[in-house]
Amino acid sequence: MLTLIRKQLNKTGNVTRSTYLWNTINAGLSAALCPVILMVMTRTNGVNDAGVFSIAFAVAALMLFIGQYGIRRYQASDIHEKYSFAEYHGMRFITCGAMLLASIAYCVYGLVFKDYGPEKFTVVMLICILKLIQAYADVIHGHMQQKGRLDVAAKASAARFLAELVSCCVALIITGDLVISSVVCVLTSLTVLMLTTMNVAGEYCGSMKPSITANKLKWLLIEGFPIFVSLFLNMYISNAPKYAIDTYLTDEVQAYFNYIFMPAFVIQLIAYFIFNPILTTYAKLWLSDDPTDFRRLMKLIRRQCLILLGLTALAVLVALTIGIPVLSFMFGVDLGDYKKELVILMIGGGMMAYGVFFSTVITIIREQKYLLIGYGVASLAALVLSGQFVAKGGMMGASILYAVLMALVSILLGLVTFWKIHASRGREG
Repeated sequence: MLTLIRKQLNKTGNVTRSTYLWNTINAGLSAALCPVILMVMTRTNGVNDAGVFSIAFAVAALMLFIGQYGIRRYQASDIHEKYSFAEYHGMRFITCGAMLLASIAYCVYGLVFKDYGPEKFTVVMLICILKLIQAYADVIHGHMQQKGRLDVAAKASAARFLAELVSCCVALIITGDLVISSVVCVLTSLTVLMLTTMNVAGEYCGSMKPSITANKLKWLLIEGFPIFVSLFLNMYISNAPKYAIDTYLTDEVQAYFNYIFMPAFVIQLIAYFIFNPILTTYAKLWLSDDPTDFRRLMKLIRRQCLILLGLTALAVLVALTIGIPVLSFMFGVDLGDYKKELVILMIGGGMMAYGVFFSTVITIIREQKYLLIGYGVASLAALVLSGQFVAKGGMMGASILYAVLMALVSILLGLVTFWKIHASRGREG
C-alpha cells in the first residue's frame, strides 16, 4: 500500500499544471476545514460549542506560526541551498518544541485568567496539536517545493486536510462530543502524515536525520526572525477581534462573528496558498542579471495587484447581494442583522490579501527586516484598539477593527515594496 501511495503522489503528466491544480485543491480544502466543521458542529452541538471551536482554531493558527517560524518562504526561495534540508529539519524540531510549550502556556493562561473550563482547555490544546502536525510537515513540503515538486507536497497536504475534515465531521455526527471529535481528528491527521508526507519524504529529502549545529541554527534563526515575527504578528492582527471577543464577550458571540468572518478567513488562507507557487519563479527573476527578467517581474507584480483589486470588488459585491442568505443557510442560523459587518469584513479581507502579497515580495527581494515595521505598528494598534472597539462596539466594533488593521498593514507594506522596487529600477537596463 505504501508503494502505491508513493506512486500516486509522484505521478504527473505535467509538473507545472499539476502544481497549480493540486495547490488549488489544497488551498480549497484548507480553507474549507474550519467553516465546514462549524457548519456541522452548529447543527450537532449548538452555537456555544461552535464558539469554543472557533477560538481554538484561532489560537492554533497563531501557534502554527511559531512552529513554522515563517521559514517556508525563505526555504522555498533558497534556490542556491545556502542551508541544507538537514539544517532546516533540525531547526523545525526546535520551533515545534517552542510551539508546543507556547500552546500549553496559552491554555494554562486561559484556564487561570479567562475562565476556561476543562473542556475548552482540552479542545484548544488538541487543535494546537493538530496544527503542530501541520507545522512539522511544512518543512518537508518546503524542500519538495525547493526541488520543483510542490505538486507532491500539495497532494500530501490535501489528503491530510480532507481526512481531518471527514473524520472530525463524522465523529461529531456520531458522538456529538467536542473533545472526542478533536482527538479523532488529531489521530487521523497523524496517520495520514505517516502514509503520505513521511512515506515519500526520503525520495526528495534523502536522510531524515536533522542537523542541529549551534552556528548554523543561530544564523538560520536570525535570518528567519523578521519573517517569523511579521507572520506571527500578521496572524495576531488578523485574529485580534476574536481574541478580544474571547476576553470581553461570550462563546455565542464568538460563533456568530466567525460565521460572518469566515469568507474573510477563507480569503486569508487562499492568499497564502496562491502566493506559494510564485515564490521560486519570482526569486529566479529577481536574482537574474538579465534586465528582461527584471521587467517581467515588475509586470507580474502589477498584474497581481490588479487581480487582487478585482477579487476584492467581487467579494464586496457578493457580500452585498447573496452573502448573508448563503451564510445563514450554511450555518443554520439567522445572520440577517449582520450585512454591514460582512461587507466591512470583506473589504478587510481584500486589504489582508494585499498585505500577504506585499510581504511575499519583500521576502523574495530579501528586505524582510522592513516587515517588522509594518506588522509592529499594526500590532501596537491592535493592542491599543481591540478592547475599546470590541467591548464598546460588539460585532460591528470587531468588524471595523479588522478592516482598519488590515488596511494599515497593506498600506505600510505596499509603501515598502514599491520603494525598494523603485530603488532597483536601474536593473531595467
